[in-house]
Amino acid sequence: MTDEIVFYHNPRSRSQMAHWMLEEVGAPYRIEPVSFDKNEHKSPAFLALNPMGKLPTIVHRGTVVTETAAIIAYLADAFPKAGLAPTPDDPSRGAYYRWLFFGAGCFEPALLDKMMQRPPVERKSAVGWGSYDDVIATLKGALAKGPYLLGERFTAADVYVGAELRFAMMFGAPDLKGEPVFDAYIARLGQRPAFQRAQPAA
Repeated sequence: MTDEIVFYHNPRSRSQMAHWMLEEVGAPYRIEPVSFDKNEHKSPAFLALNPMGKLPTIVHRGTVVTETAAIIAYLADAFPKAGLAPTPDDPSRGAYYRWLFFGAGCFEPALLDKMMQRPPVERKSAVGWGSYDDVIATLKGALAKGPYLLGERFTAADVYVGAELRFAMMFGAPDLKGEPVFDAYIARLGQRPAFQRAQPAA
């Protein structure tokens, strides 16, 4: 069975995060472009892989993996030589999981609240992320200890959370620009060769 990853991709989607991660781990992969204009993400062939009709989606060793955080975590474990995830016996594994899933469970829904101008819920405890302000303050506090979420070590959690924060600063929450902790973090991530290789051609 080939070790090549089939990567269903459209750069105008969350699959851009997975693309960066593929470059970070040095995995052999083949891009299968998915056109939104042609509605290819809703084709029977693609829905057979991912009934949600969402990107990113990968197929590796006969297994379909969907959901951005899951793909990033999977790749970190499938290609351990890249060193992007603490080993299961490493005490920092817990912090790694914390921040990786903070991106999916807190940052993204809070950002959508902000972008869609949803009214705040009356009881913050009723939603897993509390509030947008809580999420941003928590992330700022973590990165202030930097330079990465796990201190000196860059991990797959930085790929996911960093990509989300970069998107937020560019499109969803421009008020985050000018915050020195966030500006420095995004600039630091942007210097990574794998990040640069994964960027769409101009």
